[in-house]
Amino acid sequence: MDRVALRGLKARGHHGVFPKEREEGQTFIVDLVLGLDTRPAAADDDLTKTVHYGIVAEEVVAVVEGEPVDLIETLAERIARTCLKHEGVQEVEVCVHKPDAPITVPFDDVTVTITRSRV
Repeated sequence: MDRVALRGLKARGHHGVFPKEREEGQTFIVDLVLGLDTRPAAADDDLTKTVHYGIVAEEVVAVVEGEPVDLIETLAERIARTCLKHEGVQEVEVCVHKPDAPITVPFDDVTVTITRSRV
C-alpha cells in the first residue's frame, strides 16, 4: 500500500474536559498518513484516481473546528472516519497533537495516534 502524508495541519478547536478549554479554545495539530494504491493515478497522471489531499486537509480542519468533544481520542476517531470516506483511502493513521494541554508540569506535546482501516 502506498502512503500520502499530511503533516502539521493546524486548526483552532474547543475540545477538552475543562470549561476554559471549551470557552477559549486552543490550537490542535494533526498529522495524517493515508494508505491507498497510487498506481492508477500515476499511470494516467489523473487526480481523480487518487486522494485529493487538499480536500482532505480542508475536511480535517473542519472537524477540528467543529463540534467540541471531551477527548482527543474522540477527535482522532472523527478525523479517521472523515478520511476513510474517500473512496481510494483504505487505511489512515491519525495523530492529534494538543501542545497547549492543561498540564501543570513542563512538556512539549501531548498526542494520540490511531490507525483505522476499511476492514
